[in-house]
Amino acid sequence: MYVSMKEMLQKANKENYAVMAINCFNLETARAVIKAAELEEAPIIINIFQEHFEKHSDSELITPIVKRLAERASIEVALNFDHGQDTNLLKKAIQDGFSSIMVDASRFDLDGNIKVTREMVEYASQYGVSVEGEIGCLGGSEGRMFTKDSMYTNPLEAKRFVEETGVDALAISIGTSHGNYPEGMVPEFDFERLKEIKSLTGIPLVLHGGSGSGEYNIKKSVELGINKINVGCDFFNACTASIKEQLKENSDINFFTLMHQMEEESIEKVRYYIRLSKSNQKSTKLAVLNH
Repeated sequence: MYVSMKEMLQKANKENYAVMAINCFNLETARAVIKAAELEEAPIIINIFQEHFEKHSDSELITPIVKRLAERASIEVALNFDHGQDTNLLKKAIQDGFSSIMVDASRFDLDGNIKVTREMVEYASQYGVSVEGEIGCLGGSEGRMFTKDSMYTNPLEAKRFVEETGVDALAISIGTSHGNYPEGMVPEFDFERLKEIKSLTGIPLVLHGGSGSGEYNIKKSVELGINKINVGCDFFNACTASIKEQLKENSDINFFTLMHQMEEESIEKVRYYIRLSKSNQKSTKLAVLNH
């Protein structure tokens, strides 16, 4: 079933769990993620990162693939433009059938962020497309360092942002970074900040950079109001690990077999995160069937 994130995340907000949003870029990755969600009877979000959108799978290509996979699936599937900074690309994705977009205007000051995001909310509403905004700055794990004051989301600014933009969900910064963390490193989350933001906004909150965040951090974040968790690196790493292992065992392996096995083996990483997020057995379609 092909849906937007809005109702999906509203249900998660009401019932205190999070929906996983997994970065994909082609048929194989999207199919693996949706199959994992079906096995866990969970709603799922397919994220398409802007760079992947530009270099590999534009909206004219990826939208019909994901929509057809969703129509065949037994659970709800949303297609979301992840970290959309180019408003022309965001509008193109909406026109081509994306069910949701994430507007990343966090590079602007607060007023500029509100202006750009509000304009995209108004545009998306004409198509029934849900919108996620972002306030705060998520660094890269291998990039320059930020202080809490410069990087983390200000709760009062988050409240104003939600009120003035009308977003359906809000991505906040409480301690995660994009990319792979150095081996053995687990980020420290600011849970008090999360609690305050949730209390002031009340809307579905989003955790970006979920890969490598640690089980405790993810479980505690969900408990305190995170309703969508983005994971990219850990899923892609699982795909890479499968390919490496297969080639190690048989360097002459058939390419079809290689890709098919990669799909099957990467499913387990997605199932792991679905269970951490408590979205397993939360499919609305499943609930309807059970009644």
